[in-house]
Amino acid sequence: MPASFSLARPVVGYSLVLALGMAVVVGTALGFQYIGGYIPCALCLLQRQPYYYGIPVAILGAVASAVGLPSWIGRAFLLAAGMLMIVGAGMGVYHSGVEWQFWEGPATCSTTAGSMTQNAGDLLGELNSIKGPSCTDAALRVLGLSFAGWNVITSLVLAAFAFIGVRKTA
Repeated sequence: MPASFSLARPVVGYSLVLALGMAVVVGTALGFQYIGGYIPCALCLLQRQPYYYGIPVAILGAVASAVGLPSWIGRAFLLAAGMLMIVGAGMGVYHSGVEWQFWEGPATCSTTAGSMTQNAGDLLGELNSIKGPSCTDAALRVLGLSFAGWNVITSLVLAAFAFIGVRKTA
């Protein structure tokens, strides 16, 4: 039986900070998309999925620990969230390699971004034909790294944080 609710357990802190970090990263990507106008390519959208899955997993780890479930359950959720960040880093490496022409990207990556029509009568037809930008072209580079390159770094930092949390709470 769970003992009692407590936010003082170490897994709670690590899990919540990890979830917050993941939310900041994916929130920044969404901000660049919706506020900055950077249309994501197919690989950019795929790289967000480990964050979308990882945030609730990390929160479940915090909740499991806070309600007093056995500590291995909270650590397992924290470990799973860290593994999702490793997957995200791998996806970022793959996308960066596509951008640098080290290998070819998937066939789902288009060559140009489409634009919306002003004709409301053909809106559904337009939605089916609009493609994102090519995965081979970085929309922006900061300090020489594209969004995919920065995703590798942030994913590895978040994964390391999760793994440190698993180890320190064991």
